[in-house]
Amino acid sequence: MYEKTQNILKMAKESNTSVISFICMDYVMARSVVYAAEATNTPAIVMLYPEHVTVQKTTGFANYATMVKELAKEVNVPIGLHADHDFSYNAVMTTIDAGFESVMIDGSMNDLDTNIELTKRVTLKARELGVCVEGEIGHVGTASISDNMNTDFYTKADAAEKFCRETGVDSLAVSIGNAHGEYANTPHLDIKRLQDIHAATDVPLVLHGGSGIPDDQLMVAFSNGINKFNLGTDFLARYYDAVTSFVADYASDSDPVKIINLPEYVQAKLQPYLEERMRTLCRF
Repeated sequence: MYEKTQNILKMAKESNTSVISFICMDYVMARSVVYAAEATNTPAIVMLYPEHVTVQKTTGFANYATMVKELAKEVNVPIGLHADHDFSYNAVMTTIDAGFESVMIDGSMNDLDTNIELTKRVTLKARELGVCVEGEIGHVGTASISDNMNTDFYTKADAAEKFCRETGVDSLAVSIGNAHGEYANTPHLDIKRLQDIHAATDVPLVLHGGSGIPDDQLMVAFSNGINKFNLGTDFLARYYDAVTSFVADYASDSDPVKIINLPEYVQAKLQPYLEERMRTLCRF
């Protein structure tokens, strides 16, 4: 069943756990998440990275939103829909107009006051439309160049309190030793910093760059205020591996339309991985 993301985040916060928000670039990935959620009886969020529309052209904004809501109707577990990093007011409004009721405005590359100004403008308009907004303070950089080691990017508790108070965001992405992409070395989350941020704010906290963070660190983070956990790099890599496996398995098949078997084949490869992540990490 389709559920607004803010309600799923509230469920996670009340259960002192985290929902996993999976980057899904197309129907196959989204359907795999929805049915893994059903199999494990675990709420989940299907998340679009806007560049999958604007750059890779794998889907369209409105089509994607409709697709996820239709998939959600096929199961009895809460499924949310969220749009990841948008960087301008106009971009966010385009996403909202397409049917997304949960969006992220990322002004983290700006100074604090500019970030607050942009995020507040988005939040005020989104609230009129019944849409929830995720902001970011500190900056979640790129794992491959070890931005997760750069403490200058880390979120400060006092700045997070000011940001939440002045913008009215519904959730907050934080930088505590995490980064996007594949880590060059094993990351080490700054749990003390997370605890300070959690104490200074009253909104669900979000951890980006989930692929590659050890499970034991994730579980500690989830018990200290992280209520949404983004997973993309590892999921996309497993999608690639599944497609590669399909090509190898069907290499000798002479059927000229054998590609029509790809979606079902890939879902069968992805769903056990997704179920394992949900069972291991989520405690609803």
